[in-house]
Amino acid sequence: MGNEKHDLMAANLLRGNTGILVLAILRTGAAHGYAIASEIAKRSENALSFKQGTLYPLLHELERDGFITSEWQIVEGERPRRVYTLTESGSKELSERLELWNSFNQAMTQVIGGTPDEQT
Repeated sequence: MGNEKHDLMAANLLRGNTGILVLAILRTGAAHGYAIASEIAKRSENALSFKQGTLYPLLHELERDGFITSEWQIVEGERPRRVYTLTESGSKELSERLELWNSFNQAMTQVIGGTPDEQT
C-alpha cells in the first residue's frame, strides 16, 4: 500500500515536468520513443518511467509546438520507427525550462531544507 501512495506522489510531481525530461534526453541526440523512455528510466535509476500512453502524446505535443521534429527511420531487418530530434526552438525552450526548474528547486530547498535559524 505504501508503494501505491509513493507512486501516486511521484506521478503528481512528474506531471507538468515531463516535457523537460524529453527535451533534455534529445539534447544529446536524436532518439526514438522507446530509447527516450529507457534513457529517462536509466538516468533516474528507474525512479521515473513513462507509459506509451503518456510518452507518445507528449512527443506529438512537443512536435506540434515546434520543439522537436520527427522522421521515420528504416533499418533493414528492423521495424520502421519514428526518430525525434531537438530543434533550435526546442533547445531554447529547454534552457528556459531549466532556468525555471532551477529557481523552483532552489526555492523549495530553502523552504523545506531547515528552520529559519539554520539558514542565517
